[in-house]
Order: sequence, then C-alpha cells, then structure tokens
Amino acid sequence: MVQRFDVGTRLSEMAVHNGVCYLAGQVAADDGQDIKGQTQQVLAAVDALLERAGSSKNKLLMCQIFLSDMAEFAAMNEVWEAWLPHGHAPPRATVQAALARPGWKVEVVVTAAL
Repeated sequence: MVQRFDVGTRLSEMAVHNGVCYLAGQVAADDGQDIKGQTQQVLAAVDALLERAGSSKNKLLMCQIFLSDMAEFAAMNEVWEAWLPHGHAPPRATVQAALARPGWKVEVVVTAAL
C-alpha cells in the first residue's frame, strides 16, 4: 500500500511505501531570506514531514540538494552539518540548478527509512 501526504493536482509532499518515506523537493516558504535562512526553513520542513510519517533525520537513506548558486555551498553546508546528527550522514549529491522560482536558493529531496 502506498500512503500519500498532502496530495495536490501536481504532486504529493510525501509518499510512504514498504517502510520507506519519499519526500518531494522542499523549498523555503520565505524566499526573502539568505541561503542559511532558507536552508534552515527547508530542513525544518523535512523534519516535520518525517515526523508525520514516523521517521526522523536519523534514518535518512539518501539526500539530493539543489542550489541556485554553488558559491553558497559552504554556507548551506554550515546549516546542514549543524542539523545533521553525528554519525548519521546519508549518501548525498549537491548540484547547481535553476530552481522553479527566482527567489529560491535551495531545494532538498530526501528518502528515509521508517
């Protein structure tokens, strides 16, 4: 059985199947903030979704990070490293991408075990 959360016409925010939680790309609600502020917002959204599914950042299986500007890689990583529990770093890819809205600086997609 597939369980979907916050289903819209275009996408669901999250789907759970066979003990794995798949999140849609998470972006900042307030795109007026700098990369650190947007990254904090995005990771808080990830935390909230994982909690709803009965998971947590301790159970991350994979992460994909999309940055609008690789010059902000170090600043984003400062927030990421402060958020991530020691010893629980998942496999991760970080790439530069043109995001869907001009104000977005970061988008994060994660997969986690339940």
